[in-house]
Amino acid sequence: MDPMDIVGKSKEDASLPKATMTKIIKEMLPPDVRVARDAQDLLIECCVEFINLVSSESNDVCNKEDKRTIAPEHVLKALQVLGFGEYIEEVYAAYEQHKYETMQDTQRSVKWNSGAQMTEEEAAAEQQRMFAEARARMNGGVPVPQPEHPETNQRSPQS
Repeated sequence: MDPMDIVGKSKEDASLPKATMTKIIKEMLPPDVRVARDAQDLLIECCVEFINLVSSESNDVCNKEDKRTIAPEHVLKALQVLGFGEYIEEVYAAYEQHKYETMQDTQRSVKWNSGAQMTEEEAAAEQQRMFAEARARMNGGVPVPQPEHPETNQRSPQS
């Protein structure tokens, strides 16, 4: 990653990707509002400092409970301690949404990976079907003749 893409003073400093943060800043504002580069950099530095503050307090909460891993409830408690209690409900809702989306991604991944249960012949046939679909899309929906299989002198099955 290019050093200019990261806001921060040195490699030891915690930093956030500048392009991502700039996109978030722009999404939060009305389209007719422009933000000076210095103001963007300041907002990004504030985000880094906020993350450091919440992380540190979360660690303190975790240590007081004799735990070794910071859990979501430690972060929520840290927000309360730091005076950000009014945001806890919204933060918790975002966390629940994240869990839901992660679960959906995992289910899709499992569904996709369950194809590993296919035989080699089934996998080859599925691959050929997918190639045929891709060729058809590339040719505006017009099916393209399949090459012959040398071992059987038959054409690949088309969908």
